[in-house]
Amino acid sequence: MRAQDGPAGPATGSRLLDPEARLQHARDVAWRALNRRDRTVTELGRIMADKRVEPELIQRVVEEIAEQGYLDDARYARAFAEDRRRLDAWGAERIERRLLALGVGREHIDAALAEQDPDTERDAALAYLRRRAPAPATTPQERDRQLRLLLRRGYAGDLAYEVVRRHAGATVED
Repeated sequence: MRAQDGPAGPATGSRLLDPEARLQHARDVAWRALNRRDRTVTELGRIMADKRVEPELIQRVVEEIAEQGYLDDARYARAFAEDRRRLDAWGAERIERRLLALGVGREHIDAALAEQDPDTERDAALAYLRRRAPAPATTPQERDRQLRLLLRRGYAGDLAYEVVRRHAGATVED
């Protein structure tokens, strides 16, 4: 056996020249990635490109998998937004930034974020703040720290400010 040969035969060679073998390799790479967790179209394309799958095969396999219903950016965006809200107490802005980084289209992001009622997001932010800072802020420094805490979680500035005020006992009209 030559140095470049593997246990199943040549590492390159005739296997990679066969179009059907290259297509099957592309499918195998895609399914291995999807078996680990759900992916976006862009993520799957990047993974396949990193594994040196040809661009035309990437497009073909991604289309096949999407047609079969296993790859859906809209579904991914909804599930991601729900999970990040519920499990990590992320705000809409942080969810949006992450979905954009994952290559999800603006229309899918907007639809996923629109599913949350603003009052529900406010309540989630308040619950998160109460967990992280049980005592209301008594100094401007504490108030600023609580505000930064919410901003890092991805809550909008005006929402974060309102939540910090509510946590301190102020009413919305104050």
